[in-house]
Amino acid sequence: MSSKLERVLRVFSSSLFFSNAAQRTTSLRQLHFFGSAQQDQKFYLNVQDMDDIQEDITKGMQELKFEAMALSFPQEIIHEILLRLPVKSLIKCTSVCKAWRSMIINKRFTRAHLSQINNMNDRHLFLVHRVSGRESSTSGHRAIVSKVTEEVYSLHYDNQAFDEYAKIEFPIAPKQEVLNEHLRVVGTCDGLVCLADDMFCYCYNFFIWNPAIRKLVTLPGPAITFRTHGGYDASIGFGFDANTNDYKVVRVVTLQHEGVGPTLAEVYSLATGSWSSVFSVTPSCQLSRASQAFVNGALHWPALRRTDYGSNYFILTFEVGSKLFREIRVPKILIKYNYHLGLWLSISGDGKSIALFTMDNRCEDSFLEIWMMKEYGMEESWTKLITLGPQGPERLLPRASCFRKNGEALLILSGARVAFSMGSILSNQYTFYGHRAKSNHELVSLDLVSKTIKNLGISGEGYQYCNVDSYKESLVLSDQTDAVSY
Repeated sequence: MSSKLERVLRVFSSSLFFSNAAQRTTSLRQLHFFGSAQQDQKFYLNVQDMDDIQEDITKGMQELKFEAMALSFPQEIIHEILLRLPVKSLIKCTSVCKAWRSMIINKRFTRAHLSQINNMNDRHLFLVHRVSGRESSTSGHRAIVSKVTEEVYSLHYDNQAFDEYAKIEFPIAPKQEVLNEHLRVVGTCDGLVCLADDMFCYCYNFFIWNPAIRKLVTLPGPAITFRTHGGYDASIGFGFDANTNDYKVVRVVTLQHEGVGPTLAEVYSLATGSWSSVFSVTPSCQLSRASQAFVNGALHWPALRRTDYGSNYFILTFEVGSKLFREIRVPKILIKYNYHLGLWLSISGDGKSIALFTMDNRCEDSFLEIWMMKEYGMEESWTKLITLGPQGPERLLPRASCFRKNGEALLILSGARVAFSMGSILSNQYTFYGHRAKSNHELVSLDLVSKTIKNLGISGEGYQYCNVDSYKESLVLSDQTDAVSY
C-alpha cells in the first residue's frame, strides 16, 4: 500500500478512538487492511492534516481509485468518522466522492453533527464584531458608527487564553445593498448569525449567515414598514423551532400612533423563505432594538410597558414553537422605569437561564449590575451577583456583553463616556475628565467568584463599536437552496 493512501486511512480511522473501547475494536477489525486492531496509538485531526490529506487525495484520485475504495467502507463507520470531523474538514470531504457529499449535505447529518459539537467543549467559540469610523454617536446605549473605515469579524476560542481562531469576511455584495453604515448582529444560533440593517435608519435588510461554510440567505422584505404603518420602534429575535426543525426571525414592532401605539409581530421561517401574516402582541409594550436572548425554546427581550400609573420594565418572551408571547418580571427593585437605566439580556453560562445587566452611565455615578435568574421562570430566584463601577486608573466603564461556558462574564470596558438615553440620539462629544477621549474598548473576563477581572488581550483601540456573541461552527445552510455561496 502506498504511503499516501496509508496516511489517509490512518488519519480517518484514528477518529474512531473517540468512541468507546468496544466500538473502537469492532471498527478497527472491519478496517482489517489498515493494520492491527491492538494498536492503541491515538491520532488527532487538525485542519493542517486535512489540508494535506485533501491534496494527496486530489493528486492520487485516479491512480488509487479512491472513490471505489471509499464506497467499500461500511457506511455506518464512515458516518461515525465524519460526524467527528470539524466543519472545515467536512467541506473538504464533500469533494472526495458523491456518496460522501450526499451523506454530509443532508439535514439529518447536519443535526447529528451539531449535537456532536454541543458535547465537545473545545468547539465553543465567540464571534467578535468591531467597527471603527471617523464619526460616531449613541442611541439606546448603542454606538452608531458613521464614515466607517474598518469592520472586523473574528472568531475566538472560549478558553483561558481567548485565542483567535480565525478572521472571517462578510460577503461584499450585500454590503452594497445596506443603507446603514454597518450591520448589527442580532444573535447567533447553531452556527448561524442573524444580521440586521437597523442601526439608525428605517431599513428592511436582514440576513442569515453561516461564516463557517460561507453561505448567506437574504430575507425578503417584511410587511411592517414606515410606508405601510408610519413611525415605529422594532426589535428582532433569532432562534430555533424544535417542533419543525426550522430557524425563525421574529420582528416585534411598536407603532408610534400619537405616542406609543399597538405592538405587532411577524415571523420569518427559513424553511418556507417567507414572513408570516402580522399579528398582535399582548401585552403591548415598547422595544427599541433591544438585546435578545434565546433560551429554552423562547426569545427574550427587555421591554417597557407604559400605563396611566407610570412605566414599568419587564421581560417579553416569545415561545418560538407555540408562537405565544408571555412576560417575566424583572427583579422588584428594577421594575420602575428609570430614564438613566439601560437593560441588557444575556444567556447564562450553562445556557439554561437568563442574566440581566443593568447600566447607568451618568458620568458622576456610573455602574453596572449583573443579575442572574438562578432557576429559569422562577421570578423569586433573581439574584444580584455583583455591582461594578468605573475600573482602573483610567476609570474605564464596564458594559454588558455575555457569559462564558465557565460562568465568567465577558465585559467591554469603554474608555469614553457613552451616555444613555432611551430611544434618542446623542451628540458625539465623548468627555473624559474634562477633555475629549478617543473611543477605546477592552474585552475582559470577570470571575464572579473571586471578583477579579482578566484582560483578554483583544484591543479595541480606535473601534467605536464592539459586540460579542457565543458561536459554534455548523453545516446549517449547506443544503439550503436559496443560500448564496461566496
